[in-house]
Amino acid sequence: MDTQSTVFSQVVNQVHREVFRRCVDRYRGENRVRSFSCRDQFLAMVFAQLTFRESLRDLESCLRARTASLYQAGFRSKVLRSTLADANAIRDWRIWSDLAQKLIAKAKALYAGGDIGLQLRETVYALDSTTIDLCLKLFPWAHFRSTKAGIKLHTLLDLRGPIPSFIEITPAKVHDIRVLDTLIAEPGSFYIMDRAYLDFQRLFTLSTFGAYFVVRSRRKLDFIRHHSQPVPSQDQDTVRSDQIGVLRNFYPRKKYPDKLRRVHVYDEEHDQRLILLTNHFELPAVIVGELYRQRWQVELFFKWIKQNLRIKRFFGNSENAVRTQIWIAITVYVMVAIIRKQLDLPQSLHRILQVLSVSVFEKIPLNELLTQSDHSPNTVDNSNQLMLFDF
Repeated sequence: MDTQSTVFSQVVNQVHREVFRRCVDRYRGENRVRSFSCRDQFLAMVFAQLTFRESLRDLESCLRARTASLYQAGFRSKVLRSTLADANAIRDWRIWSDLAQKLIAKAKALYAGGDIGLQLRETVYALDSTTIDLCLKLFPWAHFRSTKAGIKLHTLLDLRGPIPSFIEITPAKVHDIRVLDTLIAEPGSFYIMDRAYLDFQRLFTLSTFGAYFVVRSRRKLDFIRHHSQPVPSQDQDTVRSDQIGVLRNFYPRKKYPDKLRRVHVYDEEHDQRLILLTNHFELPAVIVGELYRQRWQVELFFKWIKQNLRIKRFFGNSENAVRTQIWIAITVYVMVAIIRKQLDLPQSLHRILQVLSVSVFEKIPLNELLTQSDHSPNTVDNSNQLMLFDF
């Protein structure tokens, strides 16, 4: 008898059963459950992500067509769309949030030795957010504007992976800057941010924790220059000035009383001049500019998950169901990233996900499946944004 695991089981086994049980027990996920366990709920939602299901009816029909294979894939209950909808609406979304965080910790350990090409030993994070639009009639709890609803996905991306180290889901009307109040700064790390996060009091708090930041500034920021640092001749096409000073006006200076470094860089590719502020005074100015350019990776991450995971069409209308689906989607992303690193695969995450989507019920080792699928390693995915996931 063939006892080899299915591809789907091998992917899901990235989640250790004991870790899963502890997450469920912490929030009493199995309280008064008769048949449809949290495990079955998780497997069904992961299956929906891996195979690009668009609705509960679509998911139910697909699973019903492969009834004979479900037990070997780990399912122990029949998956009905009404049962799954109830589970998503009722069972605490924090189960899946905690589970995703456990996998993120595992992925960060695997990618810890990664190089972003700047010869920095410190960890570099990019912080940004993206808005997911919702229908106001179906999601009234996510009211955003008079005719619009939405939620916002705040993400701190570790650029060595790229792995999301911190994720917070809020209503879309919550300003980006507020996420800095809940962020636990990691001493010695770099935080790269756009000008939406330009709040001097919060930046000073970040600095007092021993963390470094690079943030885009307003062009007309009142700044008192104490002295200018020389720019090497080979960097003068990119770096226009490198100054150290303090804020001029009373209230900004009260919020950030220490000195700051202002670097003026020119982005030739987009014909754009940028004013960057940082509290690191030793890095070459050209590296400061390159650090900010790397912030674009978090934008590519948002584009990737929106194109490749099911987080734009939801299987339930409640806030709990939406959060559940997003957290399980993030879990799937991290599982695929872990598999890629463990097997040392050259393919992009996009290509790996495509192969998995048509092979979930096959009985073949993942390394064999994904190695065989890479017939043309030099083929570039048909989207520039996916190049991020090729390193």
